[in-house]
Amino acid sequence: MIEQQIEQDIKTAMLARDTLRLETLRGLKSVFLYAKVASGERGKPLSDEQAMAFISKEAKKRQESADLYLSGGDKDRADKELSEKAILEAYLPEKLTSEELAKIVDEVIAASEDNNLGAIIGQVKSRTSGAADGAEIAKLVKEKLT
Repeated sequence: MIEQQIEQDIKTAMLARDTLRLETLRGLKSVFLYAKVASGERGKPLSDEQAMAFISKEAKKRQESADLYLSGGDKDRADKELSEKAILEAYLPEKLTSEELAKIVDEVIAASEDNNLGAIIGQVKSRTSGAADGAEIAKLVKEKLT
């Protein structure tokens, strides 16, 4: 499970004195804990799908922060955010290429009885299991349906 792997990687980072990795993974562990407490299931581990969703969300936050820092002229902070993003993305599945994603979108649209945008996007997201960005999926589905 991803959550257990992160626990092990925290220990490894502590022993290696890798402060950036340690800080990033501890922050991610905190996100997991907050989510479990909010759902009332603190004692239960997260499923890999739930963990990947949180990791993906955190990686996206790092990218957005890096973009803001770059626009503000603070390259050092942007580089730190991008380094943290790279650490987080190591736990995510490899991203689909545009061609692979287009093929999945076409298959879902062909199998769909109605052209409900939200339903098709949801089906594509479930089939890609975090291997594609939600905004990219939505953009592609909109293009195909219009």
